[in-house]
Amino acid sequence: TWKWVVGPMFLYLCERLVRFWRSQQKVVITKVVIHPFKTIELQMMKKGFKMEVGQYIFVKCPAVSKLEWHPFTLTSAPEEDYFSIHVRIVGDWTEGLFNACGCDKQEFQEAWKMPKIAVDGPFGTASEDVFSYETVMLVGAGIGVTPFASVLKSVWYKYCHDATNLKLKKIYFYWLCRDTHAFEWFADLLQSLEAQMQERNNADFLSYNIYLTGWDETQATHFAVHHEEEKDVITGLKQKTLYGRPNWEIEFKSIAEKHPGSRIGVFLCGPEALADTLNKQSINNSDADPRGVHFIFNKENF
Repeated sequence: TWKWVVGPMFLYLCERLVRFWRSQQKVVITKVVIHPFKTIELQMMKKGFKMEVGQYIFVKCPAVSKLEWHPFTLTSAPEEDYFSIHVRIVGDWTEGLFNACGCDKQEFQEAWKMPKIAVDGPFGTASEDVFSYETVMLVGAGIGVTPFASVLKSVWYKYCHDATNLKLKKIYFYWLCRDTHAFEWFADLLQSLEAQMQERNNADFLSYNIYLTGWDETQATHFAVHHEEEKDVITGLKQKTLYGRPNWEIEFKSIAEKHPGSRIGVFLCGPEALADTLNKQSINNSDADPRGVHFIFNKENF
């Protein structure tokens, strides 16, 4: 038995030593941004830190807890000179981090007053393969939208820098959420991308649909009254917010008709039930002919 155990145990110990060493490296908080509905953005720097789109890190704040590590998806792009995470205040640990960063105070906080932060990672996810396709479908459900902040930022940086060598030509983005209040920072990101794409006369590069799954009759009436306005009353985007859930069969068939003979990457960050639905639609709408359209499903779950 020991011959079978000693090898995996040695590899496990090596991995733990590497993680311990990485967690001891100095991390500097360069900026703390308070977003609406108690969501904070931590912008950090760490020597030798290299990331890819959609990756995540483990974060420890000794001022809050000396033992707890919590995973957070990176919301910055590799092209930026810092890495960032967005933290929504929903429990004791996040509340402690909120207070430790001085977000509960009105006055400006000096950089040297920021708490010590330990970071382990980054670790890879399926989203890293997004640049392997000419056409992609990105589906984020609730908090699962955070990896696509990094993806969309990086895609746009690459597009602005050298569009001719960028393989990715078209993005279909779907955002499903019960309400948009907790993710207003993401709506701000979409507004920025929307404005920049219009400036470059390439508004068709990104097609996005926002579905509000939790709504009542009052919201629906308000939506109907303001539907003819130029910008959506909820998100401020030109694309109007939709109510309910998307009809995935129609969406897949529509995209397949627009991109015949293509390999289309389908990327999901969301619940298992939605993963099953998208996986089935990817299989059902892929052609048996190798020269036809093929949907390649990739997922990560929270």
